[in-house]
Amino acid sequence: MLTAETITYQIGQRSLLKDISFSVRPGELLVILGANGAGKSTLLRNLSGELKPLKGTIQLKGKTISSYSTKELAMLRAVMNQQNIVSLPFSVAEIVMMGRYPHYKNHPAETDLQIVEEVTRLTGISDMTERSYPTLSGGEQQRVQLARVLAQVWNIPNALLLMDEPVASLDIQYQQQTLAIAKNLARRGFMVISVLHDINLAAQYADRILMLKNGRKWYDGSAAEVLTAKNIYEIFEIDSDVYTNPRTLKHFFIPKDVRINSIP
Repeated sequence: MLTAETITYQIGQRSLLKDISFSVRPGELLVILGANGAGKSTLLRNLSGELKPLKGTIQLKGKTISSYSTKELAMLRAVMNQQNIVSLPFSVAEIVMMGRYPHYKNHPAETDLQIVEEVTRLTGISDMTERSYPTLSGGEQQRVQLARVLAQVWNIPNALLLMDEPVASLDIQYQQQTLAIAKNLARRGFMVISVLHDINLAAQYADRILMLKNGRKWYDGSAAEVLTAKNIYEIFEIDSDVYTNPRTLKHFFIPKDVRINSIP
């Protein structure tokens, strides 16, 4: 289990997170929603161990994040960031294999090679393994990074997968595929936390939704519990209608027109 207790983080006198508490169990996909500047990415970076909170504790599998060595943490959690700048001409296969670095010393074992092959096939990049990573489109690079983080924790029971805007550069097909993979991993016992901007994708795939505003936890619950027109307006300041798909019983929202009166 991952447990965050009263997490507070600030830069100088500016508070980016304030007293955030929640937990995630194995088998759960938690989506973090919020407007720009709400603290979503900052929270994810605290959960990953990249940032250290000013106050509060984060525990992963009964130990504080800070008590793990870098290698120990790499064996328990993987992080997919919004941007992954790689200027050297590594091949796609080499980038994906980087996810296995914590698992071997000098040369990858047969298990490492097999896992890389599996995640490469799963993410639909088998036909580009010899291509140079910097020559790929943004969406293609995003799929390669997904394969890399999957390779890192593929064979780790109850691992933690943190994903910051994993579908931002993807077309509709791969948005759905990426979140379907995340959902399937949760069903296998992973703890998956993903930052999203798309409310409808969150409603479709999340087991729970955590809504942030001004660095604070505003709402936490199922899509049915938190995705109301009132709550969406409170978080995003946009009027909307919320419906239930009668076939899937999933919620979805439709924003109302925004009128701009200052343009002649």
